[in-house]
Amino acid sequence: MGDPRKTRKKYSTPAHPWQKERLDEEKAIIEKYALKNKQEIWKMSALLRQVKNQAKRLSALTSKQAEKEKELLLKRLVKHGLLSGSDKLDQVLILKQEDVLEKRLQSVVFRKGLSRSMKQARQFITHGHVKVNDQVITSPSYLVLKNEEESVTFSPRSSLSDAEHPERKIEKVVAEKEGEKEKKE
Repeated sequence: MGDPRKTRKKYSTPAHPWQKERLDEEKAIIEKYALKNKQEIWKMSALLRQVKNQAKRLSALTSKQAEKEKELLLKRLVKHGLLSGSDKLDQVLILKQEDVLEKRLQSVVFRKGLSRSMKQARQFITHGHVKVNDQVITSPSYLVLKNEEESVTFSPRSSLSDAEHPERKIEKVVAEKEGEKEKKE
């Protein structure tokens, strides 16, 4: 089992460190999702790789145990919102890294309009301003479940929960100015 104080890596680094195409892709993903470093990309790709490998292994098996495992895998992916309820095991192999990155708490906070940018969403989360199901989460890489997406809000203890907070007011003013520009054009 190992020493509990020494955690294992949850990712593997690329086999070849200097591939220009891969480096460009990673740079674009880091900018789009405002990730801290490439380890976050590798962790999400490792998670996706594990799920795909499990799906490949289960698709070749026909035992009762394999059927139970297939059902559990599909339920888990539906619970996370990566698949719909009617999808089959083959759909798991089509999943992309962006699908998993969109389910991170950082992305959900930005998509819900609680922050103006992905970087600001990350900052709000790490400073303890965001809660999910009445629990403050300080990890931007937390994978939000499908039924938890509606419950992502500001913590009541946070100064950002006040509607009059400057960070929230500016957002409304910016939206109004953009609306006026569109009317003029």
